[in-house]
Amino acid sequence: MRKAIFLQFLIGILAGLSFFWVNNAEDPYRYYTWTVTYGTISPLGVAQQGILINGQFPGPPIEAVTNDNIIVNVINKLDEPFLITWNGVKQRRTTWQDGVLGTNCPIPPNSNWTYKFQLKDQIGTYNYFPSTQMHRAFGGFGAVNIAQRSVIAVPYPIPDREFTLLISDWFKNFNSHKALRRRLDDGVPLPVPDALLINGRHDSLTFTGQKGKTYKFRVSNVGIATSINFRIQGHTLTLVEVEGAHTLQESYESIDIHVGQSVAVLITCHASPKDYFVVASTRFTKPILTTTAILHYDGSHSPASLPLPVAPTYHIHWSMKQARTIRTNLTANAARPNPQGSFHYGTIKLMRTIVLENSVANINGKLRYAVNGISYVDPATPLKLADWYNIPGVFDYNTIKDKPTPGAAAKLGVSVIPTTLHDYVEFVFQNNETTVQSWHMDGSSFYVVGYGSGTWTTDMRKRYNLNDAIPRHTVQVYPKSWSAMYVSLDNKGMWNLRSAIWARRYLGQQLYLRVWNNEHSLYTETDVPPNALYCGKAKHP
Repeated sequence: MRKAIFLQFLIGILAGLSFFWVNNAEDPYRYYTWTVTYGTISPLGVAQQGILINGQFPGPPIEAVTNDNIIVNVINKLDEPFLITWNGVKQRRTTWQDGVLGTNCPIPPNSNWTYKFQLKDQIGTYNYFPSTQMHRAFGGFGAVNIAQRSVIAVPYPIPDREFTLLISDWFKNFNSHKALRRRLDDGVPLPVPDALLINGRHDSLTFTGQKGKTYKFRVSNVGIATSINFRIQGHTLTLVEVEGAHTLQESYESIDIHVGQSVAVLITCHASPKDYFVVASTRFTKPILTTTAILHYDGSHSPASLPLPVAPTYHIHWSMKQARTIRTNLTANAARPNPQGSFHYGTIKLMRTIVLENSVANINGKLRYAVNGISYVDPATPLKLADWYNIPGVFDYNTIKDKPTPGAAAKLGVSVIPTTLHDYVEFVFQNNETTVQSWHMDGSSFYVVGYGSGTWTTDMRKRYNLNDAIPRHTVQVYPKSWSAMYVSLDNKGMWNLRSAIWARRYLGQQLYLRVWNNEHSLYTETDVPPNALYCGKAKHP
């Protein structure tokens, strides 16, 4: 009897200790309250209506650590519904926090909604921006920087400081996002932007360093239209990270960053103490737009001097060749203490090939953009809610095909491609147009295994990098060219696959991937959150 009582007592103590350990071992929480408003901004000397977060343009950064829990209460004070999406931040097992109209009802004016997600097993350089209408063209964007936990070593010297650069293209002759939207709704394409901004400014931005010290520059292209080239006068860029993946530490005089992409580079202040130009210029545009900031050596009184460092040639092949040099560091740890190269993506059998071709269309007399002949239109009911509650009439799986249909006229539709959880899929983006395209996938990173000119065929697989291709969330597709990627669809949900060039996305160049299995388990997907918004045909249960 005494033994039984003692055993129960011991079990109680262990249970209490277990409860105490679990509750105290939970990953940290970071809380944010963001009020979204209109405000007057003048980045090019002309007053315009910008979108501010807590009065800031760009918005406040999220500085976090791997596995942190992020709670963001967004208060919408605009006169339109609003959503924020997290560019490249994977919503593991919870598509509900993705912040696009296919998964979330928008936040109505004068109301709020709280995002809750975990930065699960992620490191790297990311950003956030509005996903509704043309809002992101006039602000509402900011940085998301995820550091590794202290117990995980990085494969390069710890920099003395980090700088975040959000580089955006900008339109001077439109007074608000609504003016841009009206132009597109009228069937008129957008012109070439008027300028580039760094952190919302066209000039007079200074980053201060000290002789002999090393600094990390986190650089994101948060523009809506143009690829950029980034360089620093008199300094070499050492690439160390691309969208959460450690790279081979190649050195570059300059580096191309396409719409929606992010990189991290190291520079060492080894030059003579003075000021140097930090330069961003557009790629493949006429005219070329250039903006500058200053790298200031502490204690220096010598201003930066011309000429600016030379930009790369206009030719596409220079950029494509550089893109092939960006490869994964197979000896480095990821966010967890396991080698990234342990995932042998090149030896896994493909289950499916999906070829997606972008195109310009004229539908009902209006400019539209299409994917495989379908120009996407957002239904009033988010696809995820329709799928979750089995609401008919919102979408079907017969709208878009796995491959383009030559000669077929483009039409409006709600494009959803059905896939099965853990499918291993090859995606090929075919670009028959004369401009650079940029494609982003929510929910997953993919291995960019190949770039090439002309029309993709299965013979192109002989050219693939099946050993150390870089995993990323946004890939460029060069004019009259193709880009190929492999992806394990291991994140259940309804995920947006879209053009990162926002006018094209707004006018239909997007679709959704339904990643699904018939097992209802919190290990693969969380239930609908208690604070979910409902709209369209969706009714609260």
